Amino acid sequence: MYLEIIGWVGMVLVLLAYYLLSTNKVKNGFIYQFLNLLAATFMAIGLFPKKAWFSFVLQVIWAVIALVALFKLFKKKGK
Repeated sequence: MYLEIIGWVGMVLVLLAYYLLSTNKVKNGFIYQFLNLLAATFMAIGLFPKKAWFSFVLQVIWAVIALVALFKLFKKKGK
């Protein structure tokens, strides 16, 4: 039950991130990438027990992309 809720929260977060970016409320920066990272992580947690591997792998890749983007943002900020 709680994994279902975590998955739904992840879905809401990815939609929120996309909405905020699409309406110019945030830029492709920390908030957007952090929301993507949380969303992908939560959805992956919800998908793993269901053995929905193609969706799970997509979320893992999505999270890695967000992590790389966050790393680049922090590296750029440190210069």
